[in-house]
Amino acid sequence: MASEKEVSIGVEWRIKIADGSSERLVPEANPASRILLGLKSFVVRLALKVWKFLQKAWDLGVDDPRKVIHCLKVGTALAVVSLFYYMRALYEGFGKNAVMWAIMTVVVVFENSVGATLYKSLNRVCGTFLAGFFALGVHSVASQSGQRFEPIIVGASVFLLASAATFSRFIPSVKARFDYGAMIFILTFSLVSVSGYRVDELFEMAHHRISTIIIGTSLCIIISMLICPIWAGQELYTLTTRNMDKLTTSLDGCVEEYFKDSGSVVESNKECHKKLQGYKCVLISKAAEESMANFARWEPGHGPFNFRHPWQQYLKIGSSMRSCAYCLEALNVSSNSSSVIRELAITIKTMKKSSNIHSLVGEMNSAVQELQNDLKSLPKLFNPPSMPEADTPENKKIEPISRTMVKMPLMEIVPLLTLASLLIEIATRISGIVDAVEELENLAEFKHASNDKC
Repeated sequence: MASEKEVSIGVEWRIKIADGSSERLVPEANPASRILLGLKSFVVRLALKVWKFLQKAWDLGVDDPRKVIHCLKVGTALAVVSLFYYMRALYEGFGKNAVMWAIMTVVVVFENSVGATLYKSLNRVCGTFLAGFFALGVHSVASQSGQRFEPIIVGASVFLLASAATFSRFIPSVKARFDYGAMIFILTFSLVSVSGYRVDELFEMAHHRISTIIIGTSLCIIISMLICPIWAGQELYTLTTRNMDKLTTSLDGCVEEYFKDSGSVVESNKECHKKLQGYKCVLISKAAEESMANFARWEPGHGPFNFRHPWQQYLKIGSSMRSCAYCLEALNVSSNSSSVIRELAITIKTMKKSSNIHSLVGEMNSAVQELQNDLKSLPKLFNPPSMPEADTPENKKIEPISRTMVKMPLMEIVPLLTLASLLIEIATRISGIVDAVEELENLAEFKHASNDKC
């Protein structure tokens, strides 16, 4: 009975065709079921995307826990400032609008490194103070000129000072150090001047805003420097030494890649490619180096770095390394050159003068001289053998030798000449790196390294 029931159920979902065959009849889904199925698919895809996003966020936090710490520091600063709303004495002393300025200051000023936080904090305080000072002066002059000329004076002052401050942002020296302060000056002066035309107690309002901004910036600086500080100078120092190591590895990898035997067993393609491409990190680090050097100038002395540490010299070192790395865009180079850069990296890491750098540079220059001497013999390969003029015994002795001489094809010489010329150019540019590091040694007063090696 069970089997007959299963057969009958199966026959109910099939139809017969004229040729005697049968096809399964699939019922059409109603609109409600299609909508439910589409909604279910959408929820599944959304859940997968959210899960992937959470995995990436987790990996980011694991790779660099300092990012997580920075988020906690910002949250701490905002939590402390928000207490102004819940402490009646502070709230009544500063007012609602002034506390809002303190919260906004924390949000826009708190940066990842101590130098960046100091840069924005000091620029914000100075820009706000100068803007308030000029706004009070304009307001006092405008208020004494009568109601007819007061809006004209205020509008003209906003136009002139805002235009001048905007133009100053195009000056390279101002843009590098005070660009943020100029922007804050424009914003604050415009707001205070226009508000001063309607508000009678302008001095009290400016006093509250400047006071709360000082409180907000001070809180950001204290938390940034005391809780797991991230120093821009230390970051620049680490970036420079890391780029030197990558450039050294790329130089070694280029030599191995160029001179390797096609029939020999070499390292895996991934490791070789990673070694060769390390110099590209040097080429793309210019913006990061300039930003870190700018922020490092605002930082106090920390670790082995004094307040007047020559941070700009690291930019010269980076520029010299990039000039060397540009050659590696066309060719990947020599073991002597990498030894010099490796020694320079050790010099900066230990902050001690190297006693071997000059001998290594001498070896590199000797290798370059030998290469140049070898290149001088290349024209002989293009000179055809001289043909004998007469059938003399001397010519008969020379004839077998002249026939064994084979000219090297020009297309085989070109790659060798390219390699040789780039090796010589790279050695020249490495000398520029040596000069920049020696200048840093003198400016930063590096100590002499011990000759004893483990």
